Amino acid sequence: MRPPPWPGDRLPSRTQIGQECGVGENVVRRAQELLISQGLLEGRAGSGTYVAEPRQRVRVVRSAARERRDGSPFRADMRDLGRAGDWESRTDAKVPAPADIAARLGIAEGGLCVRTTYEFLADGKPVQLSTSWEPYGLTAGTLVVLPEGGPHAGAGVVKRMAAIGVTISHAVEQPEPRTATAEEASLLGIQKAALVTHIRRTYYSDDGRPVETADIVVPVAHCEIVYEIPINR
Repeated sequence: MRPPPWPGDRLPSRTQIGQECGVGENVVRRAQELLISQGLLEGRAGSGTYVAEPRQRVRVVRSAARERRDGSPFRADMRDLGRAGDWESRTDAKVPAPADIAARLGIAEGGLCVRTTYEFLADGKPVQLSTSWEPYGLTAGTLVVLPEGGPHAGAGVVKRMAAIGVTISHAVEQPEPRTATAEEASLLGIQKAALVTHIRRTYYSDDGRPVETADIVVPVAHCEIVYEIPINR
């Protein structure tokens, strides 16, 4: 009987595994793709399939309490886990809103927005992607028009909006499972079509107006999502 493989070991070919297990190569391929999506195996182009090195999953907490922290909620979350949290971003102003984003923001299709894309890092490794959209008319001419620029750079949506007199009362999140696109897989360092959780989040002001919406992508193999629900006494 073949001894169990260790992290870093190369697996036999699919043909060999299929012969030993009495199944077809397609069955082996689907099984390997599932294990790759879960982070247990990794494929290397031109080399084969290997047992992945163990990687501790990062706990991503979704909670109202995180918005009351000073500075970046993500950086504070990572600090609580003993990790260094950071991110890379790119902002484009006056981007026409596509139909789905316009509907979420309650503006006309093609209405101008400030779009910021993020790659969040834990100890230098990517753990989350996000694309944020804010109505340009809401922040134009203010010090917070650029989420990652000016005196309130990186402070988070709630604190930035508060700086211009907009009070955010609540956020709505809709998480859905799906597979990663090729671009997302490349940025996150995971296999194409690996499982991710896609969160559609929208912040609302106290008068019910949507002020920001974002698409957040979290890789299942690297992160676990936990929702903290406050109980009013």
